[in-house]
Amino acid sequence: MRLFVALANTLRLYLTCIRNTLEAAMCLQFNLRVCLLYLQNFPCQEVERHNKPEVELKTSPELLLNPVLICRNEAEKCLIETSINSIRISMKVKQADELENILAKKFLRFLSMRAEAFQVLRRKPVQGYDISFLITNYHCEDMHKHKLIDFIVQFMEDIDKEISELKLSVNTRGRLVATEFLKQFI
Repeated sequence: MRLFVALANTLRLYLTCIRNTLEAAMCLQFNLRVCLLYLQNFPCQEVERHNKPEVELKTSPELLLNPVLICRNEAEKCLIETSINSIRISMKVKQADELENILAKKFLRFLSMRAEAFQVLRRKPVQGYDISFLITNYHCEDMHKHKLIDFIVQFMEDIDKEISELKLSVNTRGRLVATEFLKQFI
């Protein structure tokens, strides 16, 4: 029981750290005179009348901020990359054994195929990560910033729960199949 409580506390601390970093990256605070909004409508410096996410293109290094890597352990980490008009959040999901590796790969592939339904989910994750989100200034104009942050954090929490439930389900079904199979030899 204590181990479960300790794991729940470390997950809560990990998600709180990610939430606070995302709030800082989206710059939800106001200065006394100037509103500091990093996710603003910033046109491309190379092509006229275009607004491309700078965190994806990386054409102007002066428009990129330092990336932040938050690690819970070697298998679980979150990379937050920010620029003047976009934020990319890349996550590596916990995969303790081969079964969790297969389940996570299949489940995240299923979600990536439905990326347009999530609006902020990228179809292809960043190299070395399992899933990525891209939040642009258009998302911040259309949606509430705190709701976007809540969605990302809730998604991270739910993905762990879902993979654990899938693993329990597969183990239970495997045990039942093995029991039925071995009945014929008794």
